[in-house]
Amino acid sequence: MAKDTTSEKKKEVTSEKKSEKKADKKEPGKIKSWFKDLKVEFKKVVWPTKSTVVTNTSVVVGVIALSAVLVGLLDEGFLALFSFIYNS
Repeated sequence: MAKDTTSEKKKEVTSEKKSEKKADKKEPGKIKSWFKDLKVEFKKVVWPTKSTVVTNTSVVVGVIALSAVLVGLLDEGFLALFSFIYNS
């Protein structure tokens, strides 16, 4: 008998959740309200200046280029080392 009451409670809870979801979907103007709130939040954002974006982008591109050169040099170094070891 305990199993029956548990399953009945689960059914009631799931049916309540479904009815809540349906009520949320039917709320008029919810999407319009969401976009209004989104616009308000975007006005609060402190956007970086163009010079800051250019500086940060330059730093990122520079670090990527430096890392690529470093990895390439390590690759050539290890290739030369292993070629020396295995050909000797």
